[in-house]
Amino acid sequence: MFDIGFWELAMIGVVALVVIGPERLPAVARGVGRWFGKIRYFMASVKADIDKEIRADELRRILDEQAKKSGLHEIIEQTSDIANEAERAVRESQVALTRQAQQDALGGHGAPSPAAPTPAEDTPQTPEQKPS
Repeated sequence: MFDIGFWELAMIGVVALVVIGPERLPAVARGVGRWFGKIRYFMASVKADIDKEIRADELRRILDEQAKKSGLHEIIEQTSDIANEAERAVRESQVALTRQAQQDALGGHGAPSPAAPTPAEDTPQTPEQKPS
């Protein structure tokens, strides 16, 4: 923290010995030592508190990222489900069109065969779509 060498400390000691005197120098040195100890303890506790806050902030950030990822995972699953449903509907439509084309090729221009479901029967109806 401070760049104080041996000769600077020796000079401070000689000045303190001359100013304070040999009788009171040990008591003053103990007091100064206590104050330096208290300052070091205070600095260590402040540093520990800052480290705790930094770790807590990192944990909060990690938890937020995981929460966002889990939401993204749900969106991906929903999109996959919708894509699967759409793919199934396309396949069923292709089968119905193939059957219709085969019937047309054979000369049957009548109603569609009962084996091929009509789109109205196949799709679930919401309460707004149900006929009254």
